[in-house]
Amino acid sequence: MPDERAARIAEFIEPLRVRPGHKVRLAHDFDPAFRSEMVPRKRDGVELLTTGIALLADYQARLAAQDTYGLLVCLQALDAGGKDGTIRHVMSGVNPQGVHVSSFKVPSSEELDHDYLWRYAQRLPARGDIAIFNRSHYEEVLVVRVHPEHLDRQKLPRGSRRHLWKRRYQEINNWERYLSENGFRMVKLFLNLSKEQQRTRFLRRLDLPDHNWKFSDADVHERAHWDDYQDAFSEMLSATSTHWAPWYVIPADRKWFARICAAAIIAHTLMDIDPKYPQVSEETRSGLADIRRELMAEAPEGAAADPYLAKVEHESPKGTKSKKG
Repeated sequence: MPDERAARIAEFIEPLRVRPGHKVRLAHDFDPAFRSEMVPRKRDGVELLTTGIALLADYQARLAAQDTYGLLVCLQALDAGGKDGTIRHVMSGVNPQGVHVSSFKVPSSEELDHDYLWRYAQRLPARGDIAIFNRSHYEEVLVVRVHPEHLDRQKLPRGSRRHLWKRRYQEINNWERYLSENGFRMVKLFLNLSKEQQRTRFLRRLDLPDHNWKFSDADVHERAHWDDYQDAFSEMLSATSTHWAPWYVIPADRKWFARICAAAIIAHTLMDIDPKYPQVSEETRSGLADIRRELMAEAPEGAAADPYLAKVEHESPKGTKSKKG
């Protein structure tokens, strides 16, 4: 069953994957309104998302127990793309102690006194943890590319802007490969929103008083650069989707479908890692058995010696025996 489940998830997410070395033309290659035939209705999607959330919780627990791998989830999108909602829904079932979300806004003076990847490196996950970047180091080849005036604040040496974007793509690829080879896997999700759906979501924020706080004049300012961003995203996806850290382009016009896609891709990566609970030695197991017997002997009169085991045996179907130990 696990192999069958993994195969179905892999089949589901394959159309979203950017093949390494593939030249992406975003508007031509990926439809923001795409919906898989494997999830024909929103009602089916709700059930699948619930299953996916439970799957993530299970694998997160294993990841933490094994304490060997870390997982970094990078979310990129234009304004109103659904990054916050994706995080809130997809990660709703996991242990919050093992998940850390970082949002990267305008860099501080301290951050500008370091190399451009420094502030992102400070927020990487520890082994056993999941880190989520709500916007990520890819801002350095997106926003900074669309607004090259930001480079003036980065205090780059004279002459270093030559072939800057090509060089940054390579530096990012090398950094991500280094992380992967050291046990830190990466999930890179681009929420692909149509211009019309963004307009609709902006209007909703304006129409609903309790959503006004979400709106900023800067949102409209960035919308004016729509075509420039589409070009920057296309270049980014083409240059930085690698075998060790591929990009997935999630159709974001339907929020419910986007959340299913995100959950499936993260689950796929965790299933590929396949973390295991640590196995204890026979000597340790023998010592645990002794402690178990001592605790059972302390049971008050009338109480079950082992309440948990008694409950499991009571709930087991007739004619079956539960595993002891």
